[in-house]
Amino acid sequence: MEGDARMAAANPTAAKPKVGDARLAERLRRETRGEVLFDAASRGRYSTDASIYQIEPLGVLVAREPDDIAAAIQIAREEGVPLLPRGAGTSQCGQTVGEALVVDVSKHLNRLVEVDVENRRATVQPGIVLDHLNKLLRPHKLFFPVDVSPANRATIGGMTGNNSCGSRSIRYGNMVHNVHAVDAILADGSAHHFGPVPGNLADVAGDQRLTDLVQRMRALHGREADEIDRRIPKLLRKVGGYNIDLINPAGHNMASLLVGSEGTLGFFTQVHLDLQKIPSHRTLGVCHFPTFYAAMDATRHIVDLGPSAVELVDRTLIDLSREIAMFRPTVDRFVKGEPQAILLVEFAGEDREDCVRRLADLVTLTADLGFPDSVVEAVEPAFQAAVWEVRKAGLNIMMSMKGEGKPVSFIEDCAVPLADLAEYTRRLDEVFARHGTSGTWYAHASVGTLHVRPILNLKEEGGAKKMRAIAEEAFAMVREYKGSHSGEHGDGLVRSEFHRPMFGDRIVRAFEEVKEAFDPTGLFNPGKIVHPSKMDDRSLFRWKPGYKALPVATGLDWSDWGGLLAAVEMCNNNGECRKSDPGVMCPSYRATMDEQHVTRGRANTLRLAVTGQLGNGSVADPAVKEALDLCLSCKGCKRECPTGVDMARMKIEFQHQWNKANGVPWRERVVAHLPRYARVAAMLAPVLNLRDRIPGLAALSERMLGFAADRPLPKWRRDRFDAKGADGDAQGAGPEVALFVDSFTAAFEPENARAAQRLLVAAGYRVTTISAEDGSGRALCCGRTYLAAGMVDEARAEAVRALKPLAAAARRGVPIVGLEPSCLFTFRDEHLVLGLGEDAKAVAAKSVMFEEFVAAERAAGRFNPALRPSTEAAVLHGHCHQRAFGTVGAVEAMLKLVPGLKLSTIDAGCCGMAGAFGYQKEHADVSRRVAEVGPLPAVRAAPADAILVAAGTSCRHQFADLASRTAIHPVRVLANHLAG
Repeated sequence: MEGDARMAAANPTAAKPKVGDARLAERLRRETRGEVLFDAASRGRYSTDASIYQIEPLGVLVAREPDDIAAAIQIAREEGVPLLPRGAGTSQCGQTVGEALVVDVSKHLNRLVEVDVENRRATVQPGIVLDHLNKLLRPHKLFFPVDVSPANRATIGGMTGNNSCGSRSIRYGNMVHNVHAVDAILADGSAHHFGPVPGNLADVAGDQRLTDLVQRMRALHGREADEIDRRIPKLLRKVGGYNIDLINPAGHNMASLLVGSEGTLGFFTQVHLDLQKIPSHRTLGVCHFPTFYAAMDATRHIVDLGPSAVELVDRTLIDLSREIAMFRPTVDRFVKGEPQAILLVEFAGEDREDCVRRLADLVTLTADLGFPDSVVEAVEPAFQAAVWEVRKAGLNIMMSMKGEGKPVSFIEDCAVPLADLAEYTRRLDEVFARHGTSGTWYAHASVGTLHVRPILNLKEEGGAKKMRAIAEEAFAMVREYKGSHSGEHGDGLVRSEFHRPMFGDRIVRAFEEVKEAFDPTGLFNPGKIVHPSKMDDRSLFRWKPGYKALPVATGLDWSDWGGLLAAVEMCNNNGECRKSDPGVMCPSYRATMDEQHVTRGRANTLRLAVTGQLGNGSVADPAVKEALDLCLSCKGCKRECPTGVDMARMKIEFQHQWNKANGVPWRERVVAHLPRYARVAAMLAPVLNLRDRIPGLAALSERMLGFAADRPLPKWRRDRFDAKGADGDAQGAGPEVALFVDSFTAAFEPENARAAQRLLVAAGYRVTTISAEDGSGRALCCGRTYLAAGMVDEARAEAVRALKPLAAAARRGVPIVGLEPSCLFTFRDEHLVLGLGEDAKAVAAKSVMFEEFVAAERAAGRFNPALRPSTEAAVLHGHCHQRAFGTVGAVEAMLKLVPGLKLSTIDAGCCGMAGAFGYQKEHADVSRRVAEVGPLPAVRAAPADAILVAAGTSCRHQFADLASRTAIHPVRVLANHLAG
């Protein structure tokens, strides 16, 4: 690229470091305090963002302090290598990938530096996440109003570099309207405060470099004023190129040139933001339309009502949302019938009655437009928030489409005048049809910016050709309407090439002059905005020519995804797994903040291995093992990733492949085989439990088996639950229920099974405790311990043993009720991909957690045990798998059956134990850290006399060990309150 040539010319004697250059890495380690990541897997993880591109960087520096940025710039300048700033890596146009030294600011440089409440201004470091910032501002009743969809992981630095906009830009504007100033370091190493500059430069003291830049920019504007007026679109949503139209000789804000510069002019160290008061009230109207065109045509009338947002959701997005478990209940509530499009219309302000009145005006308007009774009114804040969550996940939901063809980002944020929006969308649909494809639509109808992604297969040459043809036709149409080809997501590698036809030669030369003034050697992020590559250069794609999977004999069945590679490729790098809000995904990332340990990083590492890009020629690559090492198999991604990436299943598959190549370590065998020796171990309980009683034995177990000496192990019980013996079946007069008592419950906490049995009988059920048909007397096992170790064949054998008697009950219509989430949900998840046939399907269909059974039976009027009232408080922690399968609400409903019980639920993530994970010496520290950023603070803060409730045996042990709090299974809460 031209930037590289200019850098080489500026430093002709330097030998340019290459990708993974060891000497450059060593210099960075000596001269910075940051984390230096130059290995192939780390480079691979930073070679992609949320775009279609993949370019391997020279290496990565995770900056620890602002001085690291200055040092990295000096090193890059002296070594003659480009430098690329990076935040969350969610860019959709390839802004954050390139053959450069990548400097990641998201892990450490993420503080709120200062808040000026009186002047409503905040100073932040570039790596702070928008939602985190707004959480910190909330006590001051202030917020930063550029509410981009990925607010839970988008960094302010990235938003500033991209000139982001958000759903409410019709009211608050874009980043360029809300950034007061930027502190940045330029390529020559000089640091400056870029902010408002008066017309008289004599009033600007001290900074000659800044003064020179101001003079050059004003001279540029004065020379090109007529061309700027003629060629720069007069729209709110225009983020292409540099903001030279905002330069004014009478006084202007120099920060405006850095906003939207995509890291090409300087490296931001602090951003000064203008804040807004949080509106006291909001109302939301969901307007339904029978055709897409009707929704677009109505938008121009709706904006006259003064809404704070008007957002589109099309039919495709509605249908895909209904297929995602976490969104289905919300979608079913706000979508009536089968509309082809809906508009989300929000009103906000200090006067609640005014917001309600304007919502009523919306109802009247839509009726006048010919759509009576078409508005679902959302006044309740929680309902509004749920609706907005679906809209914010729009892009990621669309990317959940399976198959080789995917919605591709390249014309997705063109902006046209509102009066032309309906016609523009109609004509663009015709363009798609001519090229044999279709597009999915959503987003900012209020400002004429609709995100549209044609469905293309970019693994094929024909897909790339279609992309260029569609882009050229679409951009020509945008120019015809005097619109902007880049209305929100920036230029990057996708649109920079099209600046010349969009703006003309003079404006493009002006952009180049801006770059030259700020960065004469082309140090920062070359190839973006100016001197671009071709957008359809397949050598820059994630799916380069020759891209294919290595031949792999998989242990699990991946046909529901179209193969293992297709399952891994469902990760589109949107970064939802980096989110800062609660939920589960991704617990180990929250503890480490390392890209390696986020779901996206793991998926990328696995994809690189599966396609042979790590150089090992095998899926069983050590880099993948390292990336998956801290995956707790929480299944949070299965539910919370909008594209459904199932890293827990992928980890099983990888462990299976690793075992085939390397064998299974002794410690993993000990844990995996636990269900097979549990019955004998129970008989030896007094001896085995000495490990945590006799000094030195715990340390010996750490040395010999790797179990952390400071973590007590679960205690074996001699009074184990015996399904075939003394515990047996329990008779009630009502319907039959099959109680599945897993190995852990039977061996370590048999009181839970007995409580469940007692409760079901009290409610009138006939309880069958199904045992194996092999006469061994040991408990049935789902195979979970084997799956966790990647011992797929052993897990399959254990599953077959359990399924035979359970399937017989299932085919009689008997519900199979379980107590341990990780075991019960194995029947409904992994058993279906083990090739176990109809027995597995039959058992999966009838398998329910105890709380699910109670909720369903209560609703049918059949579960009515006599429960005595309580004056106690109960604090519930939901197991990760309960969250993943959406049963926490059922637990809450079950516990509320106890009259008077005051229930609260901990809104936090994973406990960090995850089976044997927290007991392993190499993982014990991370296990604690996961707990500390998850539920542990809330557990400690719970009232001393409150009942702590947790369904997972791992969770209960974690709370006992780390918080000295005893938690009990929810079934025991009900059983303990049985009348009499």
